[in-house]
Amino acid sequence: MLQNILIIEDDADIAESLHYNFKREGFRSTIAESGEKGLRIALDEKNTPSLIILDLMLPGMSGMELCRRLRREPLTEKTPIIMLTAKAAETDKIAGLDTGADDYIVKPFSVKEVIARVRAVLRRAEKEASPKYEDKNMSVDFEDMRVKCGNSDVKLTRKEFALLEHLIKNVGRVATRQQLLDNVWGYSYFGDTRTLDVHIRRLRQKMGDCYTCIETVVGVGYRFIGSN
Repeated sequence: MLQNILIIEDDADIAESLHYNFKREGFRSTIAESGEKGLRIALDEKNTPSLIILDLMLPGMSGMELCRRLRREPLTEKTPIIMLTAKAAETDKIAGLDTGADDYIVKPFSVKEVIARVRAVLRRAEKEASPKYEDKNMSVDFEDMRVKCGNSDVKLTRKEFALLEHLIKNVGRVATRQQLLDNVWGYSYFGDTRTLDVHIRRLRQKMGDCYTCIETVVGVGYRFIGSN
């Protein structure tokens, strides 16, 4: 079955170019010229998109607001979203990721880059559904809460495991500090963000030779890159 991509973009030239190239690469795609239309299409149970390409600057409902709406809906709360924007500032990228976007591409961009990012995000989404993670050096069983690095068992606290699980299920994607605090500590947590850094440091120490699996993204947060 062809994977369906919803393109929410008010620039007709960009939208048509993406539509044409997605078709060439074996994807099916639909174009929505506004946030309101995009929301209606995304919430159509008979045609739920596999992934959404979302322009940040839309007429009417903004891309940020639409992203928040999509993440509140059970049908699209886990649907991968890639944001397109002319804003390259770090604060804008963080804001986009914090609203629930899975990736962020700055205009102007090459179509090849967009297609590569789409494939990567879709692969990531498939891995997230798995009850286990394995690479060359480490394995994690999410159901039994067991972690192994090489031949050694890694003993983690519940909070450390929850932190590792969130990072792994977003492999390759930057998780901002706020996202990690919200998802691991809960939305009611208003404590010091240094608590997160302390837990990351302890987690790395316990991971032994696999400690490099967690990468620091300065000024933003952390990313799981595996231990291969």
